[in-house]
Amino acid sequence: MKAFYSDHFVLPLPAGHRFPMQKYRLIHEAALRTISDIDFHEAPTTSDGVLALAHHPHYISAVSAGTLPESVQKAIGFPWTPQMVERSRRSAGATIAACRAALTDPGRIAVNLAGGTHHAFADQGAGFCVFNDAAIAARLMQAERRVQRVAIVDLDVHQGNGTASILANDDSVFTLSLHGERNYPFDKERSDLDVALADGTGDQAYLSALQDALAAMLERFSPQLIIFLAGADPHEGDRLGRLKLSFDGLARRDAMLLETAGRRAIPVAIAMAGGYGKNIQDTVAIHLQTISLAAYFARQQGVAQLLPQPG
Repeated sequence: MKAFYSDHFVLPLPAGHRFPMQKYRLIHEAALRTISDIDFHEAPTTSDGVLALAHHPHYISAVSAGTLPESVQKAIGFPWTPQMVERSRRSAGATIAACRAALTDPGRIAVNLAGGTHHAFADQGAGFCVFNDAAIAARLMQAERRVQRVAIVDLDVHQGNGTASILANDDSVFTLSLHGERNYPFDKERSDLDVALADGTGDQAYLSALQDALAAMLERFSPQLIIFLAGADPHEGDRLGRLKLSFDGLARRDAMLLETAGRRAIPVAIAMAGGYGKNIQDTVAIHLQTISLAAYFARQQGVAQLLPQPG
């Protein structure tokens, strides 16, 4: 299985900033130590033309030049630096690369060790998101004629409002968001399928809702690629989550999505999305669990394709 990293492109954040930038380095290091069958690659950058598949050219230019209005820069939550621009381009590039790999590798699964920047709109960023990697990647896979239909399954605790907005009138991309009803963003957009969950939702209720949502999506839509935002923030130890899923519940979430896709031979590109654990090692362990499961499912599918087929 291929994994794409960009953790060495680091944003210089002020002391006390609440975004856990170091988690990406820790995830990469942990995956290198503990998962033997991953092929690691540095994330490529993303050109203005590719970004423009999901973003307005004037926004791309303003991000690159550091001329965003103060209110927009504040909504993003990061101070402007050249490193912010390059990391954001690389994060989108990693999801693009993961999509290409998932569509061509025998295991049909690939991973971006960052990404999931689903709060970025066409003309502005928000919530620690500058460019919307999933929307960009979905549109590029279509432009390259690799697929016609893409599903974005967003299992971050926060609604993918930017993704829903960008793709609102695009019937070729299905947006599914399972999120906290009372959590950020407080003004929600309309996805193709939104499942809003109450504070305190635990493993059983969450997994039941996810099973129903995946079934409903597949009744309405036949994806040729799934982009999976595997947020760690539904965890019970997350500072921003409030859904109270356990480690086991999150593992079962990931397995349910990967099994569902595997039964239908649908390639899956995974982005890590959010995670703000009170203990950063919990966040790293959740993301590492996702990557480990992805590697397992990719290995199983790769072996299956090598076996003689009946008939």
